[in-house]
Amino acid sequence: MANIKSAKKRILVNRTKADRNKAIRSRVKTAIKKVYAAIAAGDKAAAKTELAAATKVIEMAGSKGVYHKNNVAHKVSRISKAVNKMA
Repeated sequence: MANIKSAKKRILVNRTKADRNKAIRSRVKTAIKKVYAAIAAGDKAAAKTELAAATKVIEMAGSKGVYHKNNVAHKVSRISKAVNKMA
């Protein structure tokens, strides 16, 4: 454990930020799983609505600095491509 007051605060702040980032990443993963579940079920309408919701969640995570903008673009592109490929 740190002895200096600022170092103790840093530990607490880092833990808080890590928890926040973990929650946001979890939300993104869940949204992506919902899109793939709709694709697997063959429901194009549901897949499109889930895609819109997932895109919003992913882009919000990018704006908060949890993901790099290129990673955001990659994730959105990949799920969009999967939905557009549906017959």
